[in-house]
Amino acid sequence: MDSESVVAQVQRKIELQAPEDLSYLIANVRRAAAERINEAFPVVDGNDGEDELRNHIEKLVNEYIDKTFSLASPNLSINGLPVSPDSFLSESKVEPDTVYEPFDTRKRRRVADLITQEEKLLEDVAALKRSVPATTAEAQAEQLRDSLKRDDDMLEARKQQIIAEAAEVDLDVQPLERQDGVEKGFRRAVEGLGRLKRDMPAVVAKMERARVAGEYVVTQGR
Repeated sequence: MDSESVVAQVQRKIELQAPEDLSYLIANVRRAAAERINEAFPVVDGNDGEDELRNHIEKLVNEYIDKTFSLASPNLSINGLPVSPDSFLSESKVEPDTVYEPFDTRKRRRVADLITQEEKLLEDVAALKRSVPATTAEAQAEQLRDSLKRDDDMLEARKQQIIAEAAEVDLDVQPLERQDGVEKGFRRAVEGLGRLKRDMPAVVAKMERARVAGEYVVTQGR
């Protein structure tokens, strides 16, 4: 049994979910190494990448990183599958070429004009925010006043029309049939209610005395 199989049985592999996870780890290691190289060997303007010592150190560091992950690949698995060092190391070394567009003075002026136009629009919007609410409120109030005035005028005209129509009507009110009998009956009813109001306290007092006497008789008869 070789040493690799023994290690596989004793030590569990590091599990990754996707190839991008491994690429992310390698890229972070390369980025950290590049930062340390830049601290130790700052880039000098005018060399145009001709610093031989720096280039040699970068080469050694990258080889060391490749060797480290190559040796660690048997202990890695991506979604349960073994990892091939050639696949992820070749992908990690590929870097996109950066292409810079030549400086265009016309576009620069266009950008400046757009910035000026944006500032002017912002000023106009701020002015509208200050003036439009007051103007709108005044117009709405004026419209409401006109509407109320029209309603008042229509109401007054209708009242005058009703008064004029009522003045033209000749009202002939005849006495009610049996009016005298109705009036006498009403007077008798009012007088009866008056007597009932006067006699009510005495009747209530008599009923109360009768109730007390009844309770006394019942109590003494037990």
